[in-house]
Amino acid sequence: MKTPDNEHQNPVGTGRQRARQSAFGRIERVPPLLMLLYMGLAGITMLFTVLVVLYGATRLHSALPTGLQPFPRYFSLSTIVLLVSSYTMAQAPRLYKADDLTGLARCLGATLLLGSVFGGLQVLGWRELVQHGVLFTGSPSGTYVYFISALHVVHVLAGMLYLLAQLLRVLHASRDSVRTLVFIRNPYHRRQLQVLGTYWHFIDALWVVLFAVFLFLY
Repeated sequence: MKTPDNEHQNPVGTGRQRARQSAFGRIERVPPLLMLLYMGLAGITMLFTVLVVLYGATRLHSALPTGLQPFPRYFSLSTIVLLVSSYTMAQAPRLYKADDLTGLARCLGATLLLGSVFGGLQVLGWRELVQHGVLFTGSPSGTYVYFISALHVVHVLAGMLYLLAQLLRVLHASRDSVRTLVFIRNPYHRRQLQVLGTYWHFIDALWVVLFAVFLFLY
């Protein structure tokens, strides 16, 4: 004989099924542009994780003490520049919500300039490595430093190209009040700005982690 309590009990596994359906439902509601971004960031994370592990294993296997050569000062300067660029990029959503396309263009332009400075400082850092006797074709650990930092610069350049495209769109829209209104009210432009900001902050954070690894193992 069933009791009232038993009648109201859920079948076994119903709670888990609802949880899975809820999780899949949240995934399905993620915009395709953001889904592609998250998948790309996951791939980048795995790539650099493998490279850092290989670099660490190679460095430890060499049994050489750390600190034999001075750490490139331009790498340190480039880290500061990239952190400042992350700050300028963080102002973009606020300016967009305030309908300030002129300020948004300045914000994106400043971030683009700082990204260019970062790339230049990385090149100067590689020159420092050469001056200190750390060559690309020298020790395997030195090769990893060049390769990892250069690969990160490539990802920064990719972000800069997307940033430049957004900057040109903002400049075009800011020249006319009607285009400004259409640009601000278009949710697709807001989504693109969100993708750009997420990617840029991720690349900045990635370099901070790589910089810390270099400092620890160099």
